[in-house]
Amino acid sequence: MSDPVLDAASKVRSGAELPLDTLAPWLAGVGLGGPVEVLQFPRGWSNLTYLLRVGGREVVLRRAPPKVAIASAHDMKREHRILAALSALWPKAPRPLALCEDPALLGAPFYLMERAQGVILRAKWPEGLVLDAPRMQQLSASLLDTLAEIHALDVTTGELAALGKPEGYNARQVKGWSERYLKAETDPVPEAGQLSAWLAAHTPPESGAALIHNDFKYDNVVLAPDLSRITHVLDWEMATVGDPLMDLGCTLGYWVQADDPPLMQAMRFGPTYLPGSLTRLELVRRYEERTGRPVTSLVFYFAFALFKLAVVAQQLYARFVRGQTSEARYAMMIEGVKGLTAAAVKVIEHDRIDRI
Repeated sequence: MSDPVLDAASKVRSGAELPLDTLAPWLAGVGLGGPVEVLQFPRGWSNLTYLLRVGGREVVLRRAPPKVAIASAHDMKREHRILAALSALWPKAPRPLALCEDPALLGAPFYLMERAQGVILRAKWPEGLVLDAPRMQQLSASLLDTLAEIHALDVTTGELAALGKPEGYNARQVKGWSERYLKAETDPVPEAGQLSAWLAAHTPPESGAALIHNDFKYDNVVLAPDLSRITHVLDWEMATVGDPLMDLGCTLGYWVQADDPPLMQAMRFGPTYLPGSLTRLELVRRYEERTGRPVTSLVFYFAFALFKLAVVAQQLYARFVRGQTSEARYAMMIEGVKGLTAAAVKVIEHDRIDRI
């Protein structure tokens, strides 16, 4: 009998089915022969993640969503390459198993990786988990420490060194995400333009160069069944080499505190608000202690993280408006765009990240 607190896959969502008549022969060709059972992990808004049970073995399949143009966030070859390089250096990166670049097979390129089984904390976590104050202090500290581990990895040689162009990274990010917003724009949101202009005018130089995850939060890490440690870090689709404080800012953008306003509470990605959790400022202090890197321009990094989340919400909402998805959860994303941009503007006005 499976442990109910461990992360589990369920029935494949309508419209996300995989064609077994073409998938099964390919799996046999990479050494995974036998009857194939396909389940889907109910997580994420970007790439689709499946659990395959083949001949008594479990593996994970990752592919881009249908009807989406291939970009860096959906580039399976790139993500496979990152994991291949990273898993050889760091045990918390899942090991990739095989890559298929032919979009004709499933409608998009995909890759297989080993399954990292454990506990994943989302906005709603499994019943039976005890998340008391001592546990949340330990978990939030462990999450931050794992981010510091990633930033300490050597990116001066090998495949990881070729991932990005650290010089000018911050300015390119502000420009790129502003352009993505305009491309996906559907409704007038004045705060979005105001925020984009402020970020462009206040972009700091890079604090250094490191491997950055770019989506580091609770639901992208796997915990041991007893919650004692982080065993794996998932979803490396947006990883690159760039300013590590951009990565820290991204995590802070997801970090909803108990005293944040209701709209932010509605967008929680994990139990960051529970008693015992480190606050955003405490995370920053711990990061400085663990890395020896001073955190400057904190308001910029936090505001930019909120802007990125708003842009992603706008892109998801645009997919709904343009008929690329019929999932009801996308229909409310415009409220997230408005709330996140308004929150970022307030952060800038108050010049602080501890209150929104």
